[in-house]
This record gives sequence, C-alpha cells and structure tokens, in this order.
Amino acid sequence: MSIVDPQEPAMIVQPPDPESATGHAAEMYAGDVADVGFVLSHTRAMAINPEAHQAFESLIRAVVPSIGLRVYELATLAAARAIGSPHCLLMHGRKTLRAGLLDEDQLARIARDGGEAGLAEADLAVMSFAERLSRDPEQMTDADAERLREAGFSDRQIVDIALAAGARNFFSRVLQALAVPVDDVPDLSPDLTDALLSSTR
Repeated sequence: MSIVDPQEPAMIVQPPDPESATGHAAEMYAGDVADVGFVLSHTRAMAINPEAHQAFESLIRAVVPSIGLRVYELATLAAARAIGSPHCLLMHGRKTLRAGLLDEDQLARIARDGGEAGLAEADLAVMSFAERLSRDPEQMTDADAERLREAGFSDRQIVDIALAAGARNFFSRVLQALAVPVDDVPDLSPDLTDALLSSTR
C-alpha cells in the first residue's frame, strides 16, 4: 500500500520519493506514517531540504523546555490563526487535543475568536503576543513583552515565546509560498476542523 495519500494533489516542487528517501527525509516520512498512516504534504515539501527541517526541529527543542508544551502550542496556534495557515492549525490543533492540553470545545473557541475560551490571563497574554508578532510586528513595543512579564514569564520565557511564534511564521509562510496542498487530518471532528479553518477563509 502506498504511504502517500492517493488523493493528494501534485505540488509545484518535487519531493523525494517516499519509497526511496534516505536519512532525515526517510525519518520524516516514517514519522508521518506511524502517526497518521501516510506522508503529509507539508512533510514532503520540507523533505526537499531535510537539513533545514532538522534545524527547525532543533530550534523548537531549544524553546519548549523553558515555556512548556502548552505555552508553545498556544503561541503556535495563535500565530497560525493570525497567518491563516490551515496546515499548522490542523496539525497543531490535533497535537494539542491528543496531548490533552485543551479540550475540543476550548480549541474550537480559540480557533474561532482567539480569546473567548475561559483561558487564564497568562495564556491570553501568550496568544496576544503571538498574534501581534504575526500580524503587526513593526508595531510592537516594550508594552507587548511587558504584558508577558506581568503574567509571570521570565526574560528567557519571553524570548522563547517570541521564538515559538517567529518559528511558526517561518514554517507556515514557507508552506503558503509553495502552495502546499492541505491534507485531511485524522482524529479531528468535522466541527473542530471547521472551527480550526475558520480563520483561513
């Protein structure tokens, strides 16, 4: 059985063949197959430069320990929502749900309106910062970081929240620039999928 989604549209760039990929590209493909049963379009696109993907993963591994997975995913979802990135909203919505960081109702409300999900002030501060970085970075001032400080984040955590949101801008915008097809992501209800995609319409 093919490990590429048979319904997957062609891309303008030509990824390595999953059946003959080696090294980190092969690891990327194998990770998708183990997780969702096929190789996702965005993985195939990034596998064209596996060294860049490894560097991205190293950046994320350097960021998460100080802020924790929940804060990382909140910053990621907020940035992806601001950018209008369907790939990252769907995949990180799935990751957040499967990790038990948010329930389906909270995730849907975050996706639709950003700040109306009964979240703590610290969570809202993270999301606001990530959204502003993604929409209006040239307008940011010390006040944006100060809100994070007032919510209890350290200097290292403030920097890592900025890195998490900035990394999402990098990844999401590369996929948009290459017009990478959006896959049907398993384990998401139709209602949650619709909510996650609401900001991309």
